[in-house]
Formats: sequence, structure tokens, C-alpha cells
Amino acid sequence: MKKLAIFASGTGSNARRIIEYFSGSGMVEVALVLSNKKDAGVLEIARSHGIPAMVFDRKMFYETGEVLDALRVHHIDFIVLAGFLWLAPPPLIAAFPQRMVNIHPALLPKYGGKGMYGMHVHEAVKAAGETETGITIHYVNEHYDKGDFVFQMRCAVLPEDTPADIARKVQQLEHQYFPEIIAKLVSENAA
Repeated sequence: MKKLAIFASGTGSNARRIIEYFSGSGMVEVALVLSNKKDAGVLEIARSHGIPAMVFDRKMFYETGEVLDALRVHHIDFIVLAGFLWLAPPPLIAAFPQRMVNIHPALLPKYGGKGMYGMHVHEAVKAAGETETGITIHYVNEHYDKGDFVFQMRCAVLPEDTPADIARKVQQLEHQYFPEIIAKLVSENAA
């Protein structure tokens, strides 16, 4: 059984979907949820599923080994960033080479980088008049949204779509494909 850690900063809809997908799978256990926000909805999701959670601040994340220590204590094999907005520090990347993925709500390399998250992305897609958008799942490296791509899926952007409509379409793709791709990556990593 491989152990997964989820880092999230927000409501946790992707984390919930991942937890539900692997619940009882016998293949992957979500063993730890981590957040940089003490009031993040993802913490309640973790609690309701009986999953240990950790809240950390900027100093703990970037200047101490506390987060990495927690990952080791919980025997984490793979890390998923699901709506986590901070850049991963080099020691974390080094400890989980090709074992840490992020999901981005656009077709990278477009609409990526610092500050491009959530509704900011969908507003930019709409403002540019794009006819399609989607999701990108990629490995995490030392730069925002620059790691090697693992998977992309597209959806149409209609002229009448608002940024909120685009967000709904993209979230449907996230919920459908993110857990499946994680399962594939974890099983490949175990081989």
C-alpha cells in the first residue's frame, strides 16, 4: 500500500475527490493532509475521513525541516499538490523526485506561473478569447508550473461562457482525471 500526502490551501474539492477515489482501494492510502491555512476547508475534509492533518506556516515550510519530517514519520511515498499555492522548497523536491505532482487549471504553458491560480486563470482565458482550455497535471520542480507534463485534457470554451462557467468545466475535468492519473503514476512509481 502506497501512502499519499495531499497539500492544499483551500476548500479541498480535489482532495475530497482523491480521498474518496482511493478509499478502500487497497492500493493507495491518503495518509496525511497538509495546509498552509489553518481555516482551509480541506482540513475539515481530512478530519471527517479520519486522516491526520498538519498546518504549517511559511517559516516552517521554508526554513525548517518540520514538514519533511512529518512526511517521513507518515512514510509518505507520493505527494499531490491540489490547490496548493506556495512554491515547493528545494529539499522537498529533492526528497520526492518525480514523486510530486500538481494540477493546474489551464493548458500549460499558457496561463501558468506565479499568481495564475483559480479564477485568475479562468478570467485570463476568457479575456484572451480562447476557444478551449483544460487541465495540466505536471511534476513539481523549483518553478511555478514548469515541471514536466504528465497529462492534459481539454474542454471547449464557448463565446457565451463566463469565467465561472469555465471554472465549472475545468473542475469537472479535475475531478474526473486527477485521481486516475495519480493512481497510474503511483503504480508506475512502485514498479
